[in-house]
Amino acid sequence: MRLFTRLYTELDETNRTTEKVAALERYFRAAEPEDAAWALWFLTGNRLPRGVNSRVLREWVAEDSGLPLWLMEECYGAVGDLAETAALLTPEPHPEGSDLPLHRVATERIRPLKTMEEADRRALLRRTWAEMNTRQRFVWHKLILGGFRVGVAKTLVVRALANVAGFEPAIMAHRVAGKWQPTAEDYCRIVACDDVAIAADPAQPYPFYLAYPLEDEVRKRGSLGEALGDLAEWQVEWKWDGIRAQLIRRAGQTILWSRGEELITERFPEIAEAARALPDGTVLDGEVLGWREGMPMPFGDLQKRITRKTAGPKIRRDVPVAFMAYDLMESEGEDRRGEPMTERRRRLEAVLAPLTAELPIFPSPVVEAESWEALRALREESRERRVEGFMLKRRDSPYRVGRAKGDWWKWKVEPYTADCVMIYAQRGHGRRASLYTDYTFGVWTDEGELVPVMKAYSGLTDQEIREVDRWIRQNTLESHGPVRIVKPERVMELAFEGLQESKRHKSGIATRFPRIVRLRDDKTAEEADTLASLQSLLAMQKGDS
Repeated sequence: MRLFTRLYTELDETNRTTEKVAALERYFRAAEPEDAAWALWFLTGNRLPRGVNSRVLREWVAEDSGLPLWLMEECYGAVGDLAETAALLTPEPHPEGSDLPLHRVATERIRPLKTMEEADRRALLRRTWAEMNTRQRFVWHKLILGGFRVGVAKTLVVRALANVAGFEPAIMAHRVAGKWQPTAEDYCRIVACDDVAIAADPAQPYPFYLAYPLEDEVRKRGSLGEALGDLAEWQVEWKWDGIRAQLIRRAGQTILWSRGEELITERFPEIAEAARALPDGTVLDGEVLGWREGMPMPFGDLQKRITRKTAGPKIRRDVPVAFMAYDLMESEGEDRRGEPMTERRRRLEAVLAPLTAELPIFPSPVVEAESWEALRALREESRERRVEGFMLKRRDSPYRVGRAKGDWWKWKVEPYTADCVMIYAQRGHGRRASLYTDYTFGVWTDEGELVPVMKAYSGLTDQEIREVDRWIRQNTLESHGPVRIVKPERVMELAFEGLQESKRHKSGIATRFPRIVRLRDDKTAEEADTLASLQSLLAMQKGDS
């Protein structure tokens, strides 16, 4: 635990990529395989079931530290991080800290918490507190609360581990992708210098290649032509609004992976059934879409299937799906990612050509245009086609790993916007713990009331955040725990990608990816948008009117 805590501290105290990679390398070179396996597992976004909920932890820390609960809550509000607050307030940290290795902390102190009786759970927490110093307690609380984050991208973890193992990051990214367990055996397999055959694990996915937004590049360069050059050098496709996925057909098996490395085969059985027609040794990159009568369905309809582990007959009838394939990563059992885009496209079309039209696996159509301006005009049809804009892919580009700038760009349509009134505010977390940065916004009903429609916490500059924080403190009407109700006077313009019906929200509407565009100090609250306007937009998206 000492080595892992030191790593966490080093990663947390720097923003420099080289320093993060160096710290990771030092750790993986020094750690035993049993511990390195768990470190890799946690650092790549995996977690154990939450052993203690935050309310219970606050109560126990308050009691053990001799503080009234309200003072514990005030400390938490000021610090903004429960793991840190609990580490600081828990009495009598061990001066030397625990020697317990990370793999035993995970298997003996965290994993059993979920199934323990409350008295046993509390006894285990007290025992662990007594053995650990303050920094170790901080990391321990992060792990048991299920919120372990340390500000290091998975790509950096992969790069560091590849440097330690002595081979290319792309190979390491491939090995780390998919399902593996935090055991010494799996860790040694991942870092083994000899080639790991795909045949050893037919379900093994490849790491995805991610595109950069084009808008920033165009703003920097001045125009599309200056940013990207000749249009003939680019393959243009529609940007589909579904679930990015990888369809694998190997060893007579069909596996569908989401970009989040989650197995989703059982949720979309019609795609798995259709994939039986693919040649063995084929891996496709593409998008799972709700699909009816040759058109994508709204993402909100597809989301009804995302939340289910399996798909019964009714949901399959209500939300039929298709797999829109736009790249070929493997064919005939051979990795094709190093081949140019044009060759991969040729192979993709050849693989899919024998499939009948009834099978829901299609190649993403290539969009033709005579000029960048003609393409820009065509992009305006995106919403009618229920797509998000264009994907631009350099014709000679290989299929890279992660987010690599230059070869793939996403050119999305402008988001929807609405002018909304701030009605609630909460403090942020981490470095924003002392500032009110999390806002809830409302729009007007026909009865003249404000109803909450979205929450947002990104989009403002640091200076604007400080200014809004001062305004919130001066214009608070009521406080309910961490939430402040503010005077309904502050208007902001919010952007979002779409709307969907929601029974969980009072407004009946949920927004996708809301964020703040700008302060609208030029508008009064009475000039903000209405719920009726959002309902009309929702109906338009659904094609109801």
